[in-house]
Amino acid sequence: MSPNGSDRSSRRPMRRKLPQVLTAGLILATATGCEYTYKDFPRLGMPTPVTEEAPRILSLWQGSWAAALVTGVLVWGLILWSVFFHRRSRSKVEVPPQTRYNMPIEALYTVVPLIIVSVLFYFTARDESKLLALSDKPTHTINVVGYQWSWGFNYIENVPGVKGDAKTDKNLQAIPDRFIKKFPANAGGVYDAGIPGTRNPQNGNPGPTLWLPKGEKVRFILTSRDTIHSFWAVPFLFKQDVFPAHTNAFEVTPSREGTYMGKCAELCGVDHSRMLFNVKIVSPERYQQHLKELAEKGQTGYIPSGIAQTDPARNAEKNQL
Repeated sequence: MSPNGSDRSSRRPMRRKLPQVLTAGLILATATGCEYTYKDFPRLGMPTPVTEEAPRILSLWQGSWAAALVTGVLVWGLILWSVFFHRRSRSKVEVPPQTRYNMPIEALYTVVPLIIVSVLFYFTARDESKLLALSDKPTHTINVVGYQWSWGFNYIENVPGVKGDAKTDKNLQAIPDRFIKKFPANAGGVYDAGIPGTRNPQNGNPGPTLWLPKGEKVRFILTSRDTIHSFWAVPFLFKQDVFPAHTNAFEVTPSREGTYMGKCAELCGVDHSRMLFNVKIVSPERYQQHLKELAEKGQTGYIPSGIAQTDPARNAEKNQL
């Protein structure tokens, strides 16, 4: 048999298997997303946002995918165009004309990627500055404390019947003064602290439960007692690292009642996978009632927020709110 004949015979089994391979690929692609509906598709894998700030993140995510798709279609189109219109002819075996030192083409594939990166950088920087902006007086302040292997929540609030002052409480001294000066006056506060075995009493989900009021701005002050963690409430579409000896903060306004999952998104040790928590968004009235319930349980005051530091180290970052 001639070489050409052997090539044809070797291609036939592949051609017969091609429909089977494509069918199997289609089944895998669709089966993995069977739990979603067509209404979920525009979010491109993101969960439903539950804060007023999250749609900005979702928009950035969708825009990035759109830009990637346009770029991909262009690149795939050029590849296919080259494959089909510049393939080697069966009757000609000579080397095709070589294009070298074509300045317009070289300038094109240098400038276009720079433009793409610059546009993505602009929108990312714009949205990041909005998401990390802190208001002068948030309605609520919660100190989220990460520790191996769970989470604690200091509700820095004026709770009826609870005496104390968050501005002078020794357990909050790891927090820089620029945050402490914004605490409400005479805020005795309450706390909730979890362990890996803690469960949400309503649904049995693992981890302690962080309660938030719907429609009211909440500032999170993130501190760690030991190593680096990452506070990720999944439907916030946002996470931020929790450092020892460094304080991060951000604000959200919850917009959708319900109970949602959260987790640590930074590998922090052997039981990292057990650092789970719940976020329960309720009405402002139910939120205040929950604070009173914590006080009735004796969970008044605050748990230690972080590693002890000297004043110069604690206030080394001079940016003001």
